[in-house]
Amino acid sequence: MSPWVWLPVSYLLGAIPASYIAGRVVRGIDLREHGSGNLGATNALRVLGPKVAALVMIIDLLKGWVPAWFFPQWDGSLRWEWALAYGAAAIAGHIFPVYVGFRGGKGVATAAGVFLALAPVAVGVGLVVWLGVLGLFRMVSLASIGAALALALVLVATESRAAVLWLGIVVAAFVIFAHRANIGRVARGEELRIGGRRVPGADTRRKGEP
Repeated sequence: MSPWVWLPVSYLLGAIPASYIAGRVVRGIDLREHGSGNLGATNALRVLGPKVAALVMIIDLLKGWVPAWFFPQWDGSLRWEWALAYGAAAIAGHIFPVYVGFRGGKGVATAAGVFLALAPVAVGVGLVVWLGVLGLFRMVSLASIGAALALALVLVATESRAAVLWLGIVVAAFVIFAHRANIGRVARGEELRIGGRRVPGADTRRKGEP
């Protein structure tokens, strides 16, 4: 099939709201009305528990990896840039999912899946940073920001394809921008921590959490 067919397929695949479906199936709830209101793995963790959140994260990651890895092998094109386009479409689908009123997640896991196909070393470094920051501070928002920065820095140091580099920088900038409310709460000592522990003043019902 033509790349122009695979492009909307990538968006529609990325738009599958795994956390929303999990909320409906597991608890019969709309996850957008609970916790942070965000359709991502972190809110699934806080509302639905670690097992469900782990499945949501894997699905969200695959939504980015499958289009960037497989679709270029099926589109009949010799241009590798289509992998980049498919990945970007999948990320856009996750953030603005057509199935649930264009209110999705922040795209961290889906972007990780895209770069797992395009630049696996950078993703590996980002994962190490994510785990390290999460272990030290128990804040997923801070871990996601650290991983995004690490991904961008590794791409700057190692990536020869300008388009991949710039997509990485744009994704990292968006992740940081999407967590701007979290950054403010971290600075004030109010950010919610994993495990139900929070610093004084934290509010589990605040919108804009990851």
